[in-house]
Amino acid sequence: MTERVVIIGSGPAGWTAAIYTARAELNPLVIEGAVTEENRLKGTLPLGQLALTTEVENYPGFPAGDLTAYLQSALEASRVPYRDPENPPETITGPELMELMRQQALNFGARTLTDDVVQADLSQHPFVLKTLGGQEITALALIVATGARANYLGLESEERFKNKGVSACAVCDGALPRFRNKPLVVVGGGDSAMEESLFLTKFASKVYIVHRRDKLRASRIMAERALGHPKIEVKWNSVIDEILGDDEQGVTGVRIRSTVDPDRTEVLEVAGYFAAIGHTPNTDFLKGQLEMNEKGYIKWTRPGRTYTSVEGVFAAGDVADDYYRQAITAAGTGCMAGLDAERWLAAKGFE
Repeated sequence: MTERVVIIGSGPAGWTAAIYTARAELNPLVIEGAVTEENRLKGTLPLGQLALTTEVENYPGFPAGDLTAYLQSALEASRVPYRDPENPPETITGPELMELMRQQALNFGARTLTDDVVQADLSQHPFVLKTLGGQEITALALIVATGARANYLGLESEERFKNKGVSACAVCDGALPRFRNKPLVVVGGGDSAMEESLFLTKFASKVYIVHRRDKLRASRIMAERALGHPKIEVKWNSVIDEILGDDEQGVTGVRIRSTVDPDRTEVLEVAGYFAAIGHTPNTDFLKGQLEMNEKGYIKWTRPGRTYTSVEGVFAAGDVADDYYRQAITAAGTGCMAGLDAERWLAAKGFE
């Protein structure tokens, strides 16, 4: 059977597109990603990057308050993210928001496939998708909402200690025993680095931020929060030279090098290293079949639309947005892609 709409990705963009296309009775199939160790390490598990964050303060409709009872009434018991009953968060969290979006899409008839698309043939219509699990799926319209994954520096020592003290997700790993009450280091100078650092202060004895310049790139409010925190110390004009450790203990420290005086180095004794240096769009499976910008993000080819360079293929969320990168903008473009796909199918006579 040829699907009318297939949505690849399960972040805010994907689920919003699913809500709109499901309400239009297009019976969309959402390929939400596979649960694999590779995806865990890359941060590309189902529910997207937002599921790797803590409190979400800037998504409209969720002011401060204990949402425990609401979550329990809205979601199946097995899908309710853990909340500390003694100290519940004061607003919605990323995993909770994603579970609510997912459930809303399912309520309207969206279907899910927990798998990865590893190959797509967009040269023929219907489009042909092949999954990691061996399925072949054909689709009349395709919405790509695969987001972007965290970057690493590419150091040999970084690769050696992945899952042994090296991480790109503080929310995923920060509460692990290996990091509790120990000094940690975060690399980066943007909002993501500030958020990671502030989250880690809940568990670490101290958090170092290593930044290659003398001024943070983060928004003013996030920079002020980080710089004003008593547990955070910024190492300005510095880069990571090497991650130190051994096979038994994992990460035991990092050696940083000055960008002003390359001969000057310093060793920080830390138990964990967190990379927060940007993202790469998840478009490998497309193999260049869609027009992309210089950073590898899918290009929208019509102003104010989510159209791509292939007719019938639409893009939504961070996979096509390297500027705003917010949950609300991802959801907004998910809405646009859902409507664009619905109207395109109608114009082509695919009812």
